[in-house]
Order: sequence, then structure tokens, then C-alpha cells
Amino acid sequence: MDLNSHIERILWTDQQISERVSELASQITQDFTNSSSSTPVIVGVATGAFLFLADLVRKIQLPITVDFVRVESYGSGTVSSGKPKITCDLKIDVRDKHVIVVEDIVDTGNTLSLLIEYLKSRGSLSVSVCTLLNKPARRKVNFELLGSGKFYCGFECPDYFVVGYGLDFAELYRNLPYVGVLKPELYR
Repeated sequence: MDLNSHIERILWTDQQISERVSELASQITQDFTNSSSSTPVIVGVATGAFLFLADLVRKIQLPITVDFVRVESYGSGTVSSGKPKITCDLKIDVRDKHVIVVEDIVDTGNTLSLLIEYLKSRGSLSVSVCTLLNKPARRKVNFELLGSGKFYCGFECPDYFVVGYGLDFAELYRNLPYVGVLKPELYR
């Protein structure tokens, strides 16, 4: 099966993604270099963010710790259930730490709202978000970052169903090196 033939068009190439990830890592490095407190904790939201997180953390020039949390809200569909739940917890203690949540895509805002509240309840000093894609057209919940948290965004995503570079449909297409629009006939 040629997954590339399932793509209507490519929105961001692997080269464009690589360049943008470098820029985001540089900005994070700059913003947290002068932080007088603890080493930042990078929290990847599994599974979609794993490629983005791996590329990002290799370019951050700071001491960091990395952990993952699993939040489920889609199942095998294309629309969020609106009721995300944490199904795999953190191992690292985030109390009195600056946390950077790494997401593949922010659309409804439900997952981020849940995670920010969760990290706040665990005693985080601040919560920043670094997302590969931001899809404001789908936003249903306005989330508030915690403390001195910042919002880092790779690309503004038009309102298409996208896959690749970690993003999936029914657990497929994560391994594509680019982000592209999935042909609608494949998910309708």
C-alpha cells in the first residue's frame, strides 16, 4: 500500500518542518536559558507528538528532562469526543518545575485545557505549550497557560484533516515525513 497516494496535497514538507523545529528549539532555548529555577520538563503527548518531540528535544540546547503522558479523545475517528481523559500518567514529578507540553496539533483545546489543569494540580510552576500545528478554526475551549508559560506554534493549520509526521488516522500515516491532507474518501 502506497500511503503517499492517499494524500490529496502536502501542506509542509520534511524540510520546512525541520527548519521550523530548529526555530522553535532555538526560541525555547533562549526563553529558558535565563530561567533561575529548575530544569524544564518536556512532556510529550503520546502518540502523535513523538516524532516532533524527538526532533525538538535534540535541538534544545539546555538540560531538560523528558516524559510522556497519554491522553485519548479521538479513538479511531476524525473528530474529538470532547471528553479527553489521561490514560497514562507521568513518571517525573513536576512539582515546582517549568513544564513544556509538546503536542502534534491543537484543535478544540480540550486536551490542553485538561493537561494544564492536571499539571497545575501537580504543582507545576508554569506550563508552556509547543505544538507543531495550531488549528484555531476548531477551537472550542480557550485554555490558559500557567504562570509564565508561553505558546510556541510551528504552523497555523487550515481546517483540513491532516496526517503525517506523527499525526494519524486510525493509527496509520504517522510515518510520513511530511504533513499532508488525507483524501476525504479515505475517512468518510
